[in-house]
Amino acid sequence: MERISSSQNPLLRHIRKLQRSRGYREEQREFVADGCKLLDEALRWYPKLKTVIAAEMQTLPPLPDGVRCVRIPDSLMQSLSDMKTPQGVIFTCELPDCEIARPSAGMLLLDRIQDPGNLGTILRTADAFGIPVVLTNGCADPYSEKTIRASMGAVFRTVPRRIELERVLSSGVPIAVTALSPQAEDIRTANLKDCLVVIGSEGQGVCGELLAASEKQIIIPMQPRCESLNAAIAAAIVMWQMK
Repeated sequence: MERISSSQNPLLRHIRKLQRSRGYREEQREFVADGCKLLDEALRWYPKLKTVIAAEMQTLPPLPDGVRCVRIPDSLMQSLSDMKTPQGVIFTCELPDCEIARPSAGMLLLDRIQDPGNLGTILRTADAFGIPVVLTNGCADPYSEKTIRASMGAVFRTVPRRIELERVLSSGVPIAVTALSPQAEDIRTANLKDCLVVIGSEGQGVCGELLAASEKQIIIPMQPRCESLNAAIAAAIVMWQMK
């Protein structure tokens, strides 16, 4: 068991850079997660755990051979963790290989979802429903700490995949999009089982290329005084109808 007491230790500097920079995470092929529950999920589902950093008195579950384990003072944990009330455990995992998905019916496509909380919540819901999710290049990082926390460990159970927009448009798979348009069909009567379904970005909605290529547009009915739903809530309703 290693012990670190200096905030300038190279490992802690490395952790801070992983927390701050998506580019550094991708360069180092490593990401950070924070909390006991997430550690339990990683130990159960994700075979690429690398380093566990724990507060001095924090109880740890048995760790696999080869995992580096480090103890630090509570004061250092307080400064290292992004949580208001740190749980006493921060850990890193190897970043999975970026898998490019093949478009198919029954898949949920996230088009430029930029809020990490929304992305994590959608991944958590999709994991519960067993719906495959693919991300366009404009989406938030699925391996930022905020996304991982909002996913409640779903990223350890189902690795998010990416897809090129051109591949979707040329695939021939029927596309359904959420849209505020006169021709949009009430989602309660829409058959989405044979479609790839798109949820658009929080501010701009579905991009023009996907909207133009869509065979079906759907709308979630709501009170006229309400303009829109949160993207994660809309995605949950859409996924329920997909099932």
